This record gives sequence, structure tokens and C-alpha cells, in this order.
Amino acid sequence: MDTEGLTRLRHALHRMPEISGAEAETAGRIAVVLAGFGPDRIIAGLGGHGVAAVFDSGVEGPTVLFRSELDGLPIAELPGVAWRSEIEGRAHLCGHDGHMAILCGLGARMAARRPARGRVVLMFQPAEETGAGAAAVIADPGFAAIVPDYAFALHNLPGLPLGHVGVRAGAFNFASEGLAIRLTGKTAHASQPEAGISPAAVMCQLVTALPLLPARLGIAPEDALVTLVHARLGEAAFGIAPGEADVWATIRSISDPIQARLLSEAEALARSLAEAAGLAVECRLSDGFAACHNDAEASALVEAAVEAEGLPRAEVGLPFRWSEDFGRFGSASKAALFVLGAGEGYPRLHNPDYDFPDALIPLGVRMFERVARALCG
Repeated sequence: MDTEGLTRLRHALHRMPEISGAEAETAGRIAVVLAGFGPDRIIAGLGGHGVAAVFDSGVEGPTVLFRSELDGLPIAELPGVAWRSEIEGRAHLCGHDGHMAILCGLGARMAARRPARGRVVLMFQPAEETGAGAAAVIADPGFAAIVPDYAFALHNLPGLPLGHVGVRAGAFNFASEGLAIRLTGKTAHASQPEAGISPAAVMCQLVTALPLLPARLGIAPEDALVTLVHARLGEAAFGIAPGEADVWATIRSISDPIQARLLSEAEALARSLAEAAGLAVECRLSDGFAACHNDAEASALVEAAVEAEGLPRAEVGLPFRWSEDFGRFGSASKAALFVLGAGEGYPRLHNPDYDFPDALIPLGVRMFERVARALCG
């Protein structure tokens, strides 16, 4: 499959996006494409709708996994491209359609010249956007047959010059998790608020205290962030003193240990304040992403590929505060994620006018193949 064919595939995937956990049609389409490359094995249903193609040399060597994502987003896309989403309220606005096309391009290269040693695994992962997919794939019994020695992934990144590659060893993306706090007291007539138990004061305390939690714990501001994303108090009625409140916050940090500490302290704070006020409290976690920490050896392989391909480098300073579900694969392998610039003035990820730049498809294929050949010949 040449670049033109990969671009057509990307546009077809873009037209029919499916959200996290519901990627059945996308996975089926990818499996058909992969079958055309003649891999030694295709494994479907990994962690939900995950699909993996295995190119096995039959010669002793490392297992090298390259990962793409299957899911789109529940965001309406603005008009502007001929291949606009045909499903209302859903769109590929993070570039996962382009990432899938790149990984299929690697499949075509492996079919044309199979690895000389070890195995190359193409992993199309479900539910990246919710942080649930990678953990589900790794926990799936089918994954045991393809546990990698090395794992690699890329993500396009608007804001970096088109085609520039950014990579660094060590911390690369923050861990992230959503904390939803429900406070429950007792409603009362608004003329007799003393007859109820209002969560208003505790809600206000949490709204003030949660963003300051990293500083209170002595965590450097560049290493952690708590963002309030939602708050609700009672019902929109003038005659009712409130009996319920919700406070939602997204907690992000540079490492999994710091993340665990922040989550624990945030829950303890909510429970302490609620208990003192006579309120019941429920804390719920969701959308959990592990920190992405690039292995030094794996990062060096990416850097060597950049140099061999003659691609421009983008300097990556501090870790990115956005999260990537690929971080989970670092628990099973020497892993590295790198970014591929989508353009300095380009619409940002998750913007309704974003569309993956097709010019990145051949660059991504070349980068992946360089790494694959370095390890598997």
C-alpha cells in the first residue's frame, strides 16, 4: 500500500469515527487491511476491540510492538474537508485516523520485506481517549503471546513545525485521572435552611483547596496540576436549600508515585471536610492515565531513526501535561513515545476544525520502519 492508498484509508477511517469502547467497525476494517499484508497471525478482541498483527521471522530476536489508537471523540466536527465525519457528534479530532494509516503503512513495509529476526507486532489499541484501553489490552490473556521487549508509538502534535520530531528519555507525559466528589446532606425549605444540611460551604472549601493541593504538599508547580472541571450545587430552585453538591477535578502529575499521593490526599481532604460538616461523601475515579516515561535505550533508537531519515528535531523540554494511554506499555517493555509536528499554526488537538495532516503519513511510516529494522533487521 503506497502513500496514496494510505491517505485514502485515512480519509475512509475519518468518515466513520467510533468512540472509546465502541470501535467494532473500525477494528473490522483494520483487520481486513492487515490480512492483505499476510502477517503470520492476527489477534482480534484484545482488551475489547483491539487488533494485533504479528510478523514473525521465526528466528530468535526481540518482540517489537508499534501501537496506534482506534477511537475517535464525541465532538462535532466543523465543515471544511471532503472526508468530514458522517456520524453526527463524533469525529477523529486527535489524529488517530492518521496514526492508524501510518501503522498500516508499516504493515505494508513488513510484508514487502519481512523482519530478519524476532517479531514485529502492530497493535491497534481501543479506548485510548478514556485511559482504559492499554490496561485492558495488557490484562487480556491474548496479550501474553505478544508481550513486547520494546514498544513504540507516535502522536502528531500541532504547535510544532510540520514534520519535526520530538523525543526525550525520561518523563514525557503526565499521569492523569479524574476525581468526582459527591457531597450529600439534606434538603430543606429555603426559608428554614437550618432544618437541612447544606453542602455549600464544603463545596466552596474544596473549590478553593483542590487547585492549591500540590503546593500544600510541597510539589513543584511544574510537576503537578489540579484543574477544576465541574461543580454543581443543589437544584435550580429558589425554594430549596441544597442537599447535594458535586465537585470534579482532573489531577495531573509527572510520575505515578506523585499521582498516587495527590489522589490519596485529595480524597482524604474531601472526606475530612465532609465528616466535619455532617455530610456523606462519595469519591469516584475515572479516565486514569499512567505517566509516560520513555526508556533511555528505546528513546535512543528513535533519535537514531530521526538522524538516519534526516528529519528536523524539535526540542522537548518539560514533559507534556497532556496524557497518553501508551504509558501503560512501559510497565511491560522498554517503551518510547515521540511526537511528530503537525504545524505551528495548525488547529489544536480536539479542536472542531482539526484534521490530521496527510503529509505526516510517509514520515511516520519511515520512522517506524527505521526503528523496526534497527531491532529486527
